Amino acid sequence: MLLTEQDIYHFREGTYFRAYEKLGAHPLARADATRGTRFAVWAPNAGAVSVIGDFNHWRRGQHPLSPRPDSSGIWEGTVPGIGPGALYKYHIVPRHGGRAVDKSDPYAFRTELPPRTASIVWDLAYDWQDAQWMQQRSRVNSLGSPWSIYELHLGSWRRVREEGNRFLSYRELAPAIADYVSDLGFTHIELLPVMEHPFYGSWGYQVTGYFAPTARYGTPQDFMYLIDFLHQRGLGVILDWVPSHFPADEHGLACFDGTHLYEHADPRQGFHPEWNSSIFNYGRAEVRDFLGSSALFWLEKYHLDALRVDAVASMLYLDYGRRAGEWIPNRFGGHENLEAVEFVKQLNLATYRDHPDTQTIAEESTAWPMVSRPTYLGGLGFGLKWNLGWMHDTLKYLQQDPVFRKYHHSRLTFSIWYAFSENFVLPLSHDEVVHGKGSIIGRMPGEDWQQFANVRLLYGYMWTHPGKKLLFMGGEFAQRREWQHDESLEWHVLQYPGHAGVQRWVRDLNQLYRRTPALHELDFSESGFAWVDCADADISAISYLRRARSGATALIACNFTPVLRENYRIGVPAAGRWRECLNSDAADYGGGGQGNLGGVGSEPIAAHGHPQSLRVRLPPLAVIVLMPE
Repeated sequence: MLLTEQDIYHFREGTYFRAYEKLGAHPLARADATRGTRFAVWAPNAGAVSVIGDFNHWRRGQHPLSPRPDSSGIWEGTVPGIGPGALYKYHIVPRHGGRAVDKSDPYAFRTELPPRTASIVWDLAYDWQDAQWMQQRSRVNSLGSPWSIYELHLGSWRRVREEGNRFLSYRELAPAIADYVSDLGFTHIELLPVMEHPFYGSWGYQVTGYFAPTARYGTPQDFMYLIDFLHQRGLGVILDWVPSHFPADEHGLACFDGTHLYEHADPRQGFHPEWNSSIFNYGRAEVRDFLGSSALFWLEKYHLDALRVDAVASMLYLDYGRRAGEWIPNRFGGHENLEAVEFVKQLNLATYRDHPDTQTIAEESTAWPMVSRPTYLGGLGFGLKWNLGWMHDTLKYLQQDPVFRKYHHSRLTFSIWYAFSENFVLPLSHDEVVHGKGSIIGRMPGEDWQQFANVRLLYGYMWTHPGKKLLFMGGEFAQRREWQHDESLEWHVLQYPGHAGVQRWVRDLNQLYRRTPALHELDFSESGFAWVDCADADISAISYLRRARSGATALIACNFTPVLRENYRIGVPAAGRWRECLNSDAADYGGGGQGNLGGVGSEPIAAHGHPQSLRVRLPPLAVIVLMPE
């Protein structure tokens, strides 16, 4: 457990991404004659550091740590007679004056239940049962596999109203989530951050415990059980991770040793005006160690399958969320955060080196080039990137009254111009159903039937568009209420046909998507997509082909008006009968039942550059998927 000279070398270099193995609190083996817990904390500007806790009645100075003689800034020592379950903090006295503070352990594996803030000595022993999943994970996580992601907030997916509206625990959530998400056919679950956070209303995006799952739902082993259970049911687990900023709570990282240690001292670099939080100093080697260790920790110790990195744009740009004069240019006079760029590349290199069957996913909201391209080609090295442009354009288009959609047709088609510049995920995330934006269905125009039809059309277009899929919980049954983080989803609306129909539609979309290579295999290649007709703006219709490596083809046609289009001609590349695999206007989904009686035969009439064509009934506000028999 002792830090070696090589550890310190990499620690100073900023490449020690397994620092959690030595820093923090580590119980010694029972056979050790000096049984107790070894502590190590980085506090280079401290004059004194001691461990306080329930074992010494929180008496400061009773169990002092000693600074290492190598000028690493690490204080270490052993407290005898204590082990897992002991509460503790570090009492830090600044070297150059200032107020002494009691700090939680940045590397703690477990914390008290908020609002209490002590760290807890803990070990991470767990008997994993997901070997079969881990062996096949490289296939499931590959970019050519289907990714249909159900984004979920553990605290508000379901609650127990009869027991004071309490949370479900990690262990209670495991079978409930697995049954529900498996039944709907999703491939992955993405969890909003579970790292410990003092304010529940931050949804986990203001982190204080970068190595500790929140105690609100149970212990670290309980969280492992949740992931283990989901893996055994064939579901991948993605975790949101927040390396961009952290809150200023006194027990946390801010002014950790009496100085701005983890954050920049200058507020033009170290304070985030939008989120009222501190920004990490990526130019400091030990901060890179801390963040890199956190990322790899969750993949290693919790078997997570991917990390979705939050707010990447805020890391990359020095002027993000700032006005002129409120930021400091880089050494070349530009607004790029060069230290953050290098850290991101370094992180992705380490992740794919140590865990090549996982993925990193960037939430990056700008046009920064090559986010999901390898670092050796000049990219940032992420595996995937959220396509926020597609999301904004598509929702703005669908919010238009259908009468006016023809004037906004380019919003619908523009995404294909750049669809293959990155490895994109198409997200309809939690950010789109909060802060007064309303629910997805609440943003759709028209009467009740039109709103439901628009939602089914949106999902059909999304599931057949190039890119992996992400849908926030509640969207799968068209919840009308904006997401409330302190309430359950509106499960009761499933008693109504419109909501139940949307849920059935999502289930059938997932089933078709997963079993049809043409809809997922070449998501990131131009050879996997071809327009049939993208120019029929007058009637707000589009049609396109999706292709698999084998050449297998699917035809998709969308009608964005509430008008039935009889005898609508679409060119196709192959003669014969084309089977109607899905129709969002089917009665089972709450639609009007207009369609093509299971399929339609081609005619030797050239159209859209193809020698054959189909004459179809294109239902109102609907999408149909056809495949050659």
